[in-house]
Amino acid sequence: QVQLVESGGGLVQAGGSLRLSCAASGRTFNAMGWFRQAPGKEREFVATISRSGGTTDYADSVKGRFTISRDNAKNTVYLQMNSLKPEDTAVYYCAASRLPTAQRLAVKYDSWGQGTQVTVSS
Repeated sequence: QVQLVESGGGLVQAGGSLRLSCAASGRTFNAMGWFRQAPGKEREFVATISRSGGTTDYADSVKGRFTISRDNAKNTVYLQMNSLKPEDTAVYYCAASRLPTAQRLAVKYDSWGQGTQVTVSS
């Protein structure tokens, strides 16, 4: 298991930016992902990054606006969110996989953070 601690959520106006951070500890820092869950909706994939950082993948809804990155020396993964929209409002979760390759499916992750709230006002 990996312990994950997210930070960086908050309230922002539409068009604004936020950067989420996720600090990991415990085992080898493999592929990481960000998911989100809006009220009344299922948890959905947002972005993923491979262990090396060389491969990233995004949900269509955030492509071109969000950027996932990682600093393996700090065991930390980031999600830079630009041009935020009210529909991006959700609790954002960081997740860690045992696999080295980027993963879109939630079932490929075995460790999850507690979540951080992102609220985008119109």
